[in-house]
Amino acid sequence: MSTVTLRNVRRAYDGAWALDDVSLTAPEGKVLALLGPSGSGKSTILRLIAGLEAPDAGEIVIGAETVSGPGRLLPTEQRRIGMVFQDYSLFPHLSAGANVAFGLDRLTRADRDAQALTWLDRVGLKHRAGAFPHELSGGEQQRVALARALAPKPRAVLLDEPFSGLDPVQRAELRDATLATLMETGTTTLFVTHDAEDALQVADRLAILKGGRLLQEAAPRIAYDQPASLDVAAALGPINVFDGVCENGVVATPFGNVASALANGARARAAVRAEAIALRPGNMARVLDVRPHGAHDLVRIAARGVVWRALTPARMGLGETVDVEFQPAGAFVFSA
Repeated sequence: MSTVTLRNVRRAYDGAWALDDVSLTAPEGKVLALLGPSGSGKSTILRLIAGLEAPDAGEIVIGAETVSGPGRLLPTEQRRIGMVFQDYSLFPHLSAGANVAFGLDRLTRADRDAQALTWLDRVGLKHRAGAFPHELSGGEQQRVALARALAPKPRAVLLDEPFSGLDPVQRAELRDATLATLMETGTTTLFVTHDAEDALQVADRLAILKGGRLLQEAAPRIAYDQPASLDVAAALGPINVFDGVCENGVVATPFGNVASALANGARARAAVRAEAIALRPGNMARVLDVRPHGAHDLVRIAARGVVWRALTPARMGLGETVDVEFQPAGAFVFSA
C-alpha cells in the first residue's frame, strides 16, 4: 500500500474552479474520508487520482511516484488504483466470482478463480460466487465491487459514496463490514461521502471540503472538537448559531454564555452542537416541540425570540420551561 498525496492541485470546469489549491494526504494503510456537500470537489479528487482526468495545476503522488504533474500524466491502468463506484459498475454478464477474477488476468485461470473465491469469502459472499449482479441485493453488489477492487492488491482504493441508496440497517452493516475488510487488508483508502456519520465512523483522517476548497484536514476527533471554521462545525452535525459580540471572554446567547478567545468588542458567531445542550427543569427557555430521535429526543427550545435545537436524553413535555447548559467541548466561537 502507498501514501496518496495531492499538492496544490487545481481543476476547473467551464472557467470555474472545482478544486482550488487543494493539498492533502491519505496515509499509507489508513482511511481518509473526503466529506462535503455536492459540488465540493470530492469526486473530482477521486477522478484525478485515478487518472481519469488531468489536474490543471499541482501534482499527485502515489507512494514515491508522481502520477500527475507538469508534463506528466500516468495512464489509469498503470496507477494500480482500485475503484468502487456509487452504482457498483459490476459487469452484468459475469457472475460475482467472474467479476472479482476480472482484474487478475496475470494469473492462470485456476489461480484467478481461487483468488476470487478467497476475496468473496473475505466479504462474506463466497456462497454467492455463481450469482449474477441482478440476483444480488444492493449491499451484496457493493461487497462484490469491494472484493473486485481489492483483489489485484492495488496501491490504494477509491470509494465514491459507497453506502448511498441503502436503507439505514444495510448502510450500518455494510459500513462495518467494509471497515473491517479495509483494516484487515491495511488498504490505503480515499472514501467520498456527504454523510458526517459515515465519515466519523470510518475515517482515520477527515478532509472537509466546500466549494472546491479544503477547509480542514485532521483526525476525526480533532475536527469534531476543534473545528477550524463554522462551515467545518456544521459539516459534522447539527449546530445552533448566534451572532453576537465578545465581551469579557464570552459571547452571550439567549441560552447561556459561550467562552471566547476573541478580543473585547469583536463581532462573533457562537455555535453550539445540538448534542452539547443539556436541559433540566428551570426558567431559561420554553420547550416548543419534542420529536423522538432514537434513544434521544430532538427538542426545539425558545428564549428571547430565538429558537434552537437540542438533542438530549431528557424527556421533556411541550410547554415546559427549562434551564440550558452547554458542554464546553461542543460550543465554539468564530470571528464574524
